[in-house]
Amino acid sequence: MVDIVGTSVRSRMMAGIKGANTRPELELRRALHAAGYRFRLHSAKLAGKPDIVLPRYRAVIFVHGCFWHRHDGCRYATTPATRTEFWENKFDSNVRRDVRNQADLLAESWRVAIVWECSIKRIGGSDITRRLTEWLAREADHIEI
Repeated sequence: MVDIVGTSVRSRMMAGIKGANTRPELELRRALHAAGYRFRLHSAKLAGKPDIVLPRYRAVIFVHGCFWHRHDGCRYATTPATRTEFWENKFDSNVRRDVRNQADLLAESWRVAIVWECSIKRIGGSDITRRLTEWLAREADHIEI
């Protein structure tokens, strides 16, 4: 399949993809704040710069995009038809980095939650907040929603 835009346009489009303050992340942050949670954002002191840090609970939340972080079985985790080797390498390195960051955080006694973009779209921020509240009360190390 041939790309319908030129390389400079594609480059500009890809450069515009944000890594922080994405729509799913903002929706979850609003829901957490409305539920009374107070948190920090994108702490550079922690492995992977978690999207949301709840210091009181020693917990972090990553809001992962299904495409970039390869959510298994998700319809949003597609692979582009062109330059597939490049994309597979890119996705593999993203997943390896995610696993390494989670292991580092768990080793430092941080609790880790992964919230997938499709979950926020499907269930909404307030239901995700309810699940996170239950997770924080159980004091479990890891949850994936």
